[in-house]
Amino acid sequence: MKMENQFFVDADNLSEEGLAKKHRLETDPSCRTNHMEYMEGMEQIQSDVREKVMKEMAEYDYSKYTAVDVRRALEHEVCSLEDFKALLSPAAEPFLEKMAERARLETSRHFGNTVYLFTPLYISNYCENYCVYCGFNCYNKIHRMKLNREQMEHEMKVIADSGMEEILILTGESRGASDVKYIGEACKIARKYFRMVGIEVYPMNTEDYKYLHECGVDYVTVFQETYDTDCYEKLHLMGHKRVWPYRFESQERALMGGMRGVAFSALLGLSDFRKDALATAYHCYLLQRKYPQAEMSLSCPRLRPIINNDKINPLDVGERQLCQIICAYRIFLPYVGITVSSRESGQFRNGIVKIAATKVSAGVSTGIGDHEQKYSGETDVDACGDEQFEIEDTRSFHKMYDDMSAGGLQPVLNDYVYV
Repeated sequence: MKMENQFFVDADNLSEEGLAKKHRLETDPSCRTNHMEYMEGMEQIQSDVREKVMKEMAEYDYSKYTAVDVRRALEHEVCSLEDFKALLSPAAEPFLEKMAERARLETSRHFGNTVYLFTPLYISNYCENYCVYCGFNCYNKIHRMKLNREQMEHEMKVIADSGMEEILILTGESRGASDVKYIGEACKIARKYFRMVGIEVYPMNTEDYKYLHECGVDYVTVFQETYDTDCYEKLHLMGHKRVWPYRFESQERALMGGMRGVAFSALLGLSDFRKDALATAYHCYLLQRKYPQAEMSLSCPRLRPIINNDKINPLDVGERQLCQIICAYRIFLPYVGITVSSRESGQFRNGIVKIAATKVSAGVSTGIGDHEQKYSGETDVDACGDEQFEIEDTRSFHKMYDDMSAGGLQPVLNDYVYV
């Protein structure tokens, strides 16, 4: 069934009625739809993964773990779920150096000294969701833009000419502005220029993922944002994204649709980051065992500032806590890829790739249609769409490549060959 476009909002021309609706959504929970009920057209799959993840998250009391538990976890050759819980706990913070040593060993054992490079390309910033922390949200007054076929190809050629071989295509979550066919056309163009194509778009049904795989998509990334359903309800006030379980099952539907790989993430700082990190990794763990043929990866983003909102800051997630999470991820899931985006500083990324991260973005823009201007140093604001969030590490692809090499790592642009 086709999901209808019900939620498009013209934020630049809100009527009094529109402003009143926005206020009601923000202040009166009874005006919002049930975030745990599927909307018309949303595929429901039979899977026990969600129940298992939520059970472990609900029962996780990280205050009970002690230094003894952390030492025991680090001594075990194989990290159990219980060990992972200890490594995420406050009791593990004094052991961060030992965790980093163990994480570095696991990374070297399974990935050598390689680090993968990719770049994101946003092709549209129209969105039908009202997520209070996101710069693309439908009520935020920003310059909206959607690339046409010629503009997409031009942007991709600019990126490919820089030497990049992997691209991640992103859109705002609007089926009205960026339907599956539109995304599919972008992926077909991308396949002409890149050896690896990923997407980070709105959740879809299995048949949609199957179609996009046929268009050339290798992997799908979906941020759950937070696994805390109560917090999720307060942050996602309108749109298809409001439906928490449909989003949770995105990766499994993508794998059912034939995708080679999937990526998981919570946006650290929206809720209790330790519980969100537990849920993210356990979600990945369960699907890794259910679909052993698939490539799994984790992203580790923290909240970043957005346009028209100066109150967006990570809740208690400093670089030290982020390092702890990433090291715990590596020890618990030694085979998965770990991506650290340009949300983080160059100094942090230079360090974490020597410990646990295996993939970083380069030459990044979270705006629409501005790669040529960004790469040339000349920016025409009127010709570009506004960004989703502010980035911290602005290094170009060549600068990132050189810095990784100088740090003793081997930058990898592609490691997959179609036969």
